[in-house]
Amino acid sequence: MKVLILSPKGRYDLYAPDCPSRREAELIFRDRTGTEEEWLAAGADAQVLVVTPVTHIRRELIGQMPNLRLIQCDGVGFDRIDLEAARQRGIYVCNNAGCNAGAVAELAVTLMSMLLHRTLWGDRMMKAGLHSQATQTLERNVPPDLSVSHVGLVGLGHIALATAQRLRVNGSRVSYYARHRRTAEEEAALGVSYLPLYELAEQCDVISLHLPATAESRHLLDREFFAHVKPGAFLVNTARGAIIDDDALCQAVRSGRIAGVALDAYEPEPAGADHPLVRLAAEFPDRIILCPHQGGVSQAAFRNAVRMVFENLDHILAGERPERVINGL
Repeated sequence: MKVLILSPKGRYDLYAPDCPSRREAELIFRDRTGTEEEWLAAGADAQVLVVTPVTHIRRELIGQMPNLRLIQCDGVGFDRIDLEAARQRGIYVCNNAGCNAGAVAELAVTLMSMLLHRTLWGDRMMKAGLHSQATQTLERNVPPDLSVSHVGLVGLGHIALATAQRLRVNGSRVSYYARHRRTAEEEAALGVSYLPLYELAEQCDVISLHLPATAESRHLLDREFFAHVKPGAFLVNTARGAIIDDDALCQAVRSGRIAGVALDAYEPEPAGADHPLVRLAAEFPDRIILCPHQGGVSQAAFRNAVRMVFENLDHILAGERPERVINGL
């Protein structure tokens, strides 16, 4: 079996488990930033294509790989893969749902705490030699913390569940919105309560996004959503940039409706200096935290991801159905 991998080779050398596919499959690595012509020259006859969540896999590329049986994303996101083109060919598309849940949840909660505690402002004050002034300001305007905050999770997948678990340890009240509500028994076991989207916006002190980028989630946070947001609320996005209407968010920040924002995802990516949210951060340096889509970059996440890739390679090698199929086959 031939496997074309458009992902860093060093990651696989470090974390690949000892399994049949690692021993028996021909693994060919190419740079994900290369051209389709380069990829096809190396592996047009491959049975498996492994890609990162930020790699565009177009219908045209799929059509030029006649032996393809599986497109495996080695992360969670899959919005840059032409799922329908693969489905029409009977090619499985799979992701690694849950592989980075702990890492992204850890970052999400960290960013919430940084916003609540005004960490960027405190850092700037200390570097300016204004320690006493900063202390006095905080004593006059004592910030809240997670133990007294109502946090709303938009989405309730693997990452949101890991986030909820960490928030409960902090004593936070946790609500969620999702297209499909959990049963009352599940909600009780998870320690979360359901709220419709706009009610969640109206009631929560912190809103944290945990949705994939789909047609249904695109610009879910639009002007109407921000009009319902509790004044002074904080927003954290460790999911996908397309969920937010950037113009609407900028307006909400400038008006003071949103007190602070922490972002680890953008539309498009990479986000350059001219991106509206990067410009917004320059305008409000104490209120906007920007991260380079680093939530899923951790040793544990990479180890889990590579293991899950090879589990599905083993299934294909054995003629079995892979796990976590996302394109309806």
